[in-house]
Amino acid sequence: MIVIAALWISLLLLGGGMALDRVLSAAITRNFDESLEYVLTAMIASAEIGPNGEVLLNRPLGDQRFLEPYSGLYYQISGDGFDHFRSRSLWDRALAVAPGHADENVHVYDSKEFPDAPLRVLERDLKLPGSSVAWRFQVAQSREGLNAQIATLRETLIKSFALLGLGLIALAALQTFYGLWPLRKVREAISAMRTGKASRVTEAMPNEVTPMVEELNALLEHNERQAEEARRHAGNLAHALKTPLTVIMNAATAAAPDLAETVMREATTMRRQVDHHLARARAVGRRGHAHSRAEVWPSLQAVERAVSRLYETVRLDMDGRKDLAVRVERQDLDEMLGNLIENAAKYGGGSVFVTVGADSGFVDIAIEDDGLGIPEEKRERLFQRGERLDTTKPGTGLGLAIVRDVAEIYEGSVALEESEDLGGLLVRLRLPQAG
Repeated sequence: MIVIAALWISLLLLGGGMALDRVLSAAITRNFDESLEYVLTAMIASAEIGPNGEVLLNRPLGDQRFLEPYSGLYYQISGDGFDHFRSRSLWDRALAVAPGHADENVHVYDSKEFPDAPLRVLERDLKLPGSSVAWRFQVAQSREGLNAQIATLRETLIKSFALLGLGLIALAALQTFYGLWPLRKVREAISAMRTGKASRVTEAMPNEVTPMVEELNALLEHNERQAEEARRHAGNLAHALKTPLTVIMNAATAAAPDLAETVMREATTMRRQVDHHLARARAVGRRGHAHSRAEVWPSLQAVERAVSRLYETVRLDMDGRKDLAVRVERQDLDEMLGNLIENAAKYGGGSVFVTVGADSGFVDIAIEDDGLGIPEEKRERLFQRGERLDTTKPGTGLGLAIVRDVAEIYEGSVALEESEDLGGLLVRLRLPQAG
C-alpha cells in the first residue's frame, strides 16, 4: 500500500510539476517578450526617413543599455540598399536579417547568431511614410536573464514538489501503519486463542474491523459447537457400544451355549447405533456448507423409483410444487425421504401419497399412508432409538430417530399426525427453504 501510494503520488506530482513549469515558464517568457515588443513599438514610432532616404530615429530610446557595447539589449533597422541602422550596443556586430519572408506582424524567435550569448529576437517589416523600402525593425535581448528566471523557477518547483511528495508519502505511510494497526491486534488475539489464553476476540475494534471480528467470533463459536457435538456423539456411541460389548465378552468368558445367538443380537444392536451416529455425523459435517441446496422434486422421484422396486404392490402418488428447494445437502434429503417413504410403504395398506408445499420460509413435505395409524400417545416413542411398534417386519427402529436428528441439525422438524384423507399416519417433514 505504501509503495503504491508513493508511486501514485510521485506520478501526480511529476505531471503536475511539469504542467506548472510549462505554465509559469510561458508566463515569464511572455512577460519578457512584451517588454521587448514595447521597445519595438517605441522604435517604430520614433522612426522617420532622412533627406537621403535613410531611416533615422527622431528621439533616442530611453534604455541606457542601447548605448553600452555588448550590453545584451540591441536594436537594428535594415532596408535594401541602405546600411543597417544599429544601436551602439551592437558595436561591431549586426543582427542577422533572414531574406525571403515578410513579417507584417511581430515575429518572435530565438537566435544563436552570437556565440557567447543566445538571443531572443522580435522583428517586424513595414514601410515608412515617404519611402518605398520595406524596413525590418529588430529588437534583441540576451536570454541569460530569462533563462536564469526559468532556472530559478524550476529549482523552486523541484524542491517544493520533492518536499511535498516526501510529506505525502510519509503521511500515507503513517496512515497505512495506523490504519492497519487494528489487524495487529486481531493477529495477537488469534495467537492468544491458539495458545489457549483466550477463546474470543473481545477487544474493541474500529468500525471497519468490527464486522471481520464478529464473523471470526461466529466462526469460532460454530467450530466449538461442531466440536462439542462431535465429542457428544463419540461419547454416546461409546456408551451405546459398551453394553453390547460387555454382554458379548461375558458370554464368551462363560462359554455360554447361546454365544452365537448373543453375538448376532448384540452385533445387530451395535450396527444400529453405528449407523445412527454416522448419519448424524455426516449431517453435522455438511451443515457448515454455506451453499447447501437440494431440489425437492428430483429427490422425491429418485426415492420413488427405489421404493417402487422394493414394494411393487404399493401405489405411490405425489403432488404439489415442483420448483421448491431446501437448504439441505442432497444426500441427507434423500436419506430422510427414503426412510419416511419406505416406512409408509412398509407399514401402510398399499397406498402412499406425498404432498409438497411451502409456508413461512419452510418447505412442507407431507407423507401419508392408508395403514392403521398410530395412537397419539405412542407417536413420540417412535423417535427413540431402536423403538418399534410393529416387530413383525424387518427393521432397526432407527429410521425416524435418524430423520429427526438430521432435520433438527438443518433447523427443521418432523411431526407425526393423523391422515384425514387416507386414514393412516401422516408424517410432516419441515425443512428451511432455499432461495
